[in-house]
Amino acid sequence: MFVDEITLKVIAGQGGDGCTSFHREKFVPMGGPDGGNGGRGANIIFKVDKGLKTLIDLRYMKIIKGSKGTNGKGSNKYGSNAEDVIIKVPMGTTITDLDTKLVIADLVNENDEVVIAKGGRGGKGNKAFATHDNPAPKFSEKGEPGDIRLIKCELKMLADVGLVGLPSVGKSTLISQISASKPKIAAYHFTTLSPNLGVVKLKNNETFVMADLPGIIEGASEGAGVGDKFLRHASRTRILCHVIDMSGSEGRNPIEDYEIIRRELEKYSHKLSNKFEIIVANKMDLENAKNNLVAFKKKYPDKIIYEISAMYNEGIDKLINFIGKKLTELDNKEVYENDELESHMIFKFKEEKPYTITNDNGIWVIKGEQIEKLFNMTKFNEDEAVLRFARKLRNMGVEDELEKMGAKRGDEVQILDYIFEFKE
Repeated sequence: MFVDEITLKVIAGQGGDGCTSFHREKFVPMGGPDGGNGGRGANIIFKVDKGLKTLIDLRYMKIIKGSKGTNGKGSNKYGSNAEDVIIKVPMGTTITDLDTKLVIADLVNENDEVVIAKGGRGGKGNKAFATHDNPAPKFSEKGEPGDIRLIKCELKMLADVGLVGLPSVGKSTLISQISASKPKIAAYHFTTLSPNLGVVKLKNNETFVMADLPGIIEGASEGAGVGDKFLRHASRTRILCHVIDMSGSEGRNPIEDYEIIRRELEKYSHKLSNKFEIIVANKMDLENAKNNLVAFKKKYPDKIIYEISAMYNEGIDKLINFIGKKLTELDNKEVYENDELESHMIFKFKEEKPYTITNDNGIWVIKGEQIEKLFNMTKFNEDEAVLRFARKLRNMGVEDELEKMGAKRGDEVQILDYIFEFKE
């Protein structure tokens, strides 16, 4: 089964907890803190596997979760890092964050790999909190939570040339004539249900990859037929070969056929519609083809047109020689603009509070990434850890902000799913 789009939730491993411990040894009074730090949680890594051709292995993986790092121990023993989770994907896989709509990674080379979700760092043991003022801290940290992301994986095939056109115009026949690809060919629509790749070898021994992109019909860009699932595969191509049944053997008008596909390309992607285009006038051996071609050239006098009969292998050599020559002249353009890539985001720092406070039915609700992370890493069964948590909130201005908004001592304050009492 050809699977080229998958949605997943990835949860990196939480860091191991730090340890609260004191050195105990005969004849060594006041040995001091010796609690070790926890280990890092597992990263979620996506890596290219050249042998894979689809995303079918991920089809039933709704959630991918990494392991927690090992907790720290006494005697200054640090916890070990969790083993990373490596997910193998085919070349040409694009990974997008569904919350930000930004592209995290575009894996197009054989050895490409990327960390999609980072494991949380290990919590610090009490040894790490020892200072001149507090040489024997009685608290440590929990491990940091790992990244949680909802992502979409899309396979966009690595092809130099894409064949587009309405069903039954001869795309599959053409690719079978010029490569070793053996697509299913029959006299009914939607014979081809997945893209076919063929390697074309020229007389000078140079090669290029051609993709037959099936199922594109009117409305494909909005989900009609199966074309919307395969338009994405044209995004990496440098040349689009628009195959047209110039004979009108299916009872359609070649000019209307062309305009339908052009509209779908433009609706789907402005960048896709501006790729270098060749008109492949197929079925020129049939009646009415010559007359229809004259009308087509009159309507579109500036188009590059090659006349062929894919069935009888006529005119194909000229077409592939021209494609081979043109590919040497065209640069590989980037599939994504910088502002679509997560790695190129520019962050502008504003003097805003890193949290929000709202009143929900008499309960003061505090939200903010920093505060929630601090909360998750605090061991509330250790008095000094609770005092440290309160001190950090006070330093962040939370207490002053609550008072400014009208909070009174004894009011309830909520962070995540936990409720506290606001007091001195």
